[in-house]
Amino acid sequence: MPKCNKHWQIAPSVPPSHVKQFPDLHPITIQVLYNRGIVKAADVAAFLDGGPGELNPFALPDVTAAVTRLRRALRAREPMAIYGDFDADGVTATVLLVQTLRALGGEVIPYIPHRVDEGYGLHTSALEQLAHEGVRVVVTVDCGVRSVGEIEYANSLGLDVIVTDHHSVPSELPPAVAVIDLKRTDPAATKASTRLQFPFDQLAGVGVAFKLAQALLRSHGQTPVTDENVRLTEADLLDLVALGSVADMVPLLGENRSLVSQGLTRLNRMERPGIEALCRQAGIKPGQVDASTINYTLAPRLNAAGRIDHAKLAYQLLETRYPAEAQRLAAELNRLNQERQQITHETQARVREFVMRDLDETCLLFAAAPDFQAGIVGLVASRIVDEFYRPAVVVEMGPEFSRGSARSIPEFHITEALDQCTDLLVRYGGHAAAAGFTVSNDQLDSLEARLCQIATEQLVEVELTPVLNVDVEIELAQISWTLKEELDRLEPCGYANPSPLFLSRDVRLQNQRAVGRDGRHLKLALYDGRVSWDAIAFRQGEWAGKLPDRVDLVYHLEVNEWNERKSLQLNVQDVRPAGCDENLTTG
Repeated sequence: MPKCNKHWQIAPSVPPSHVKQFPDLHPITIQVLYNRGIVKAADVAAFLDGGPGELNPFALPDVTAAVTRLRRALRAREPMAIYGDFDADGVTATVLLVQTLRALGGEVIPYIPHRVDEGYGLHTSALEQLAHEGVRVVVTVDCGVRSVGEIEYANSLGLDVIVTDHHSVPSELPPAVAVIDLKRTDPAATKASTRLQFPFDQLAGVGVAFKLAQALLRSHGQTPVTDENVRLTEADLLDLVALGSVADMVPLLGENRSLVSQGLTRLNRMERPGIEALCRQAGIKPGQVDASTINYTLAPRLNAAGRIDHAKLAYQLLETRYPAEAQRLAAELNRLNQERQQITHETQARVREFVMRDLDETCLLFAAAPDFQAGIVGLVASRIVDEFYRPAVVVEMGPEFSRGSARSIPEFHITEALDQCTDLLVRYGGHAAAAGFTVSNDQLDSLEARLCQIATEQLVEVELTPVLNVDVEIELAQISWTLKEELDRLEPCGYANPSPLFLSRDVRLQNQRAVGRDGRHLKLALYDGRVSWDAIAFRQGEWAGKLPDRVDLVYHLEVNEWNERKSLQLNVQDVRPAGCDENLTTG
């Protein structure tokens, strides 16, 4: 039987006087909005209508300088390159800017490094290659803000570099023509006029690229025409923004929420042959794509290219105009994703053996081996964090240098921890919750020791128990299609705007069985004395047959579609014996 090893934090009830202010909304919806801090009538209306209006792209730091240089390159027919990253965020950003500049008549090529042969970020060898090919302007997407030395070298080659990035910014900015990163804190970027016009700093890499594309299109009167006389508008790019933003797990708040909401509409039209082919491979029909679909179905397939082979396959899929080529590429990505799933499963089992040895003695979990594949170490680190609720680092050891991925918990900023290890690292970068790095093998043990020391100092007094923030306690009888349709107005849900989480107590368990490959998942039939519901608990198949007759459970409400029949089901996040109040607090 599962232990009560997750903390259930139930939100305080919304005051009845507040509920009365919104007679047209379901009380449960009001409670969820209240929990998110959305309480003013104007804010509630704006949120339910899809988020804030569009923010001025020229308010981003250095956008004007970037547009000026790119317009000069367009006029002079100077060759340009978009230098991307191998994940879905970087690939979509690369496609977006290549498409924009070509529509404006530009001569532009993409460059995406190979994850294994080159690794993340700018590389001098790649810059040499681009300069040799005659490129004059390089625009980075989803990388570059920490590449001071590489951009100095690019300048020596006669390359002008424009950085667009969304990662944490170092104290020294690279010597680029423009550095467009909303996390800049230098005086030029934080002057009052800029912050007032653009207060949101959590765009994905593709979101930053989109703001540059917006500025370019507007500076040209938004009347670009391709050689095939096909007009490109800002709206044509929003499907890419939605894909990359959700895949990179940026907060679905502020302008991200607005961009993703609009982008989902474009995605469901499936205007790109590659999107249509990818959805067909996954069994997704037009109108079925939402943020969850991107996160769990489309993004893993796009990312599989860079994890197992080369991200250029994902780039080609999103760029192609030819359905036959799209079908071929989508089938290959589907195959690579299946291979990725198997490798991830096997590696996770290996890493689990590593970390179990020191589980009771360390606040940070660290595993390194030569046969861990660089393409999947980040995925495995995420799974380890999910299971043990500790920061996790998984490293592929190479002959001389090792590459690692780190994932973390809210209580521990992993990139700030790496900031304290710069003397040990070749390169690194990331966010609060995720980072990547390269380290020489002779420094690997020192890196592990220092990270563990930093984690211990920060987390020794912290109760390392995952928290499930329950929005509201309800009875199963309160669930209805009417409620689900109203809750759908909170979409797109994802990071920082999670799907509503419900608690139901003393539910009778009519049936429990393992389903899926190797019985990994748990299928439940529930009954509360009035209503029966189906439920699924992913990756909890080991509890089949071990649950008591009555349980308390925490879950999301979702739609299950099978054989063209839709039904509501509970997506169970945690389950425990009825009446177990251990690790449960209210308010």
